[in-house]
Amino acid sequence: MPELWPIIILGFVAFVTSFGAHVVAVNLPAYAAQVGVGVAMIGLLIAAYDAAEVVAKPIFGAIADRRGMKQTMLAGIAVFVLASLAYLWVNPRLLLLIRFLQGAGAAALSAVSLALVGAYAVEHRGRAYGIYNGIKGAGYVVSPLIGGAIVLKADFAMIFVVAAGIGVLAFILSLFLPKPKIDIKPGLEDDDDIGLSGLLTVFRQSSLWPWYLVAVVNMFFVGILFGFLPVRVYDLGYGPLINGIILTAVSASYLLIQPLAGAMADRVNPALTIRIGLLLSGACVILTPFVTGWLLFVVAILAGIGVGTVWTNTDTLVSQRAQAGKLGATMGVAGTFKEIGDMLGPLLIGVVSQAFGLTVGFVSCGILGLLALGLIANGKVVSRQSVS
Repeated sequence: MPELWPIIILGFVAFVTSFGAHVVAVNLPAYAAQVGVGVAMIGLLIAAYDAAEVVAKPIFGAIADRRGMKQTMLAGIAVFVLASLAYLWVNPRLLLLIRFLQGAGAAALSAVSLALVGAYAVEHRGRAYGIYNGIKGAGYVVSPLIGGAIVLKADFAMIFVVAAGIGVLAFILSLFLPKPKIDIKPGLEDDDDIGLSGLLTVFRQSSLWPWYLVAVVNMFFVGILFGFLPVRVYDLGYGPLINGIILTAVSASYLLIQPLAGAMADRVNPALTIRIGLLLSGACVILTPFVTGWLLFVVAILAGIGVGTVWTNTDTLVSQRAQAGKLGATMGVAGTFKEIGDMLGPLLIGVVSQAFGLTVGFVSCGILGLLALGLIANGKVVSRQSVS
């Protein structure tokens, strides 16, 4: 795989947004105590980052198709870095604005780096997305540990210095990215609409809608695994140590499976691997409230494997189906659907569980995932489709 090192760089660029999102989010209680705000503001601060990504990802993807992918990605990294450093000089109560600006920068670097993976990796796209998502996902794992250590040894503001430093390193590394194998020169159409007509074309591409919806459902499962599995563990009376062991195992399985699942998708129809992943994760979510002890541990790991498999192979499949000249916009739209699922998934299981109990919450969300299999039961996918 000769394009491996550009994929590693792009994975590190994506690491910037996963780390930047969670290193702040997990330490917001410290900020709330420092500034004197309540849990409602904590919720808004978390949502602001995601909301910016929901709105901006498809827009920046379309801009990248017209103005150039590498330039757009570098601009996104710069916005993220400047927004992070700005927290050091503004009133801490303006963190909501800082988080929105961070999210806007993250939208550009995330959507475009995702598209560039498809441009660099033509022959081994599944494996490339597996490596990319594995590196990006590491940000979710290490950010709580690093953020907690920073707050313990320094203060909340130092988190933004570290996030900016990682962004600067990603910017420098990105300067060395070679020309992609696929011709992704900016479009020649009228620039007045910054490619929004092309963006609407992507939304109208009906062959992609089932896979966008699969991405939403998969993020439901991510919300369950990392948000409500601890609730189940707490209900069983297990201590923090067992909770930490289970969540670490889920994170490891979710990360480690992605390169393997991507490599498998290069040999097998990626739609098939997505179906297998959805079936596995959906069944495990349904089983979660009915198992305890080591069986819960095994079910949680299998759910992580299912989610990771769907994540990587959905990226692979969507990139293969992107129309010529619209790779950036297509991956931007796909990213927006992921963010929507990331926001709505925990909300859905939370509301259902509050009304009917945790068991119904797990079972209903698991069934929803299995119903998504019907959307792609008859789907056909081309193993390799040119986007040039």
